[in-house]
Amino acid sequence: MIRLKNVSKLYHPNIVGVDEVSLHIRPGEFVSIVGQSGTGKSTLAKLLFAEERPSRGKIEIGGWDITDIRDRDIPTLRRQIGVVFQDFKLLQKKTVYENIAFALQVAGVTPSRIRDVVPRVLSIVNLDEKLHRYPKQLSGGEQQRVAIARALVHSPKVLVADEPTGNLDSATSVQIMALFQELYEQGKTVILVTHEPDIADYAKANIVLKDGRILSIEEDRR
Repeated sequence: MIRLKNVSKLYHPNIVGVDEVSLHIRPGEFVSIVGQSGTGKSTLAKLLFAEERPSRGKIEIGGWDITDIRDRDIPTLRRQIGVVFQDFKLLQKKTVYENIAFALQVAGVTPSRIRDVVPRVLSIVNLDEKLHRYPKQLSGGEQQRVAIARALVHSPKVLVADEPTGNLDSATSVQIMALFQELYEQGKTVILVTHEPDIADYAKANIVLKDGRILSIEEDRR
């Protein structure tokens, strides 16, 4: 599913994002990328959905070499990879329904298809009754659920979540991680980026980064 071979990302003048990273994430895995601030975990995530390009090495997603992906092909890639961010990135002047519909509209999806997809993904995150609310009328956990629903609109095979519980309290974080667990059990490949060990424990394998390199890969053998 996802292969990185000797991938490095360098920032000028001499800042290393990731350094000679090689890994293989198989379809249907639940993997965490763990490390403290500045270890390269967010850079690694950005390389996966082509927000950043590698300075060296090779990246493959589903057999597609995205190392030198063209700008015009990035939307196609991002229909295969759903992305969830720490700060939700919701449009404040649009309702829950409109936020999710907008992600489909920019991809050229027909109105009839939008009317079908939006309620379905809202049902997955248990927000069926709040489709007409605005973000400011929702709790932090509910806003993150909207962000997850938006990431699901194209039925991606892979979900990348970059610090998805960073702005949430512990109880709400548990609820959000339970949702990621459900999506994993339904067959999604889930890649979780976090600095929190308790959150990383939800994954079945932890890729630990330090100074831009893989320090260890710890698999759940329970």
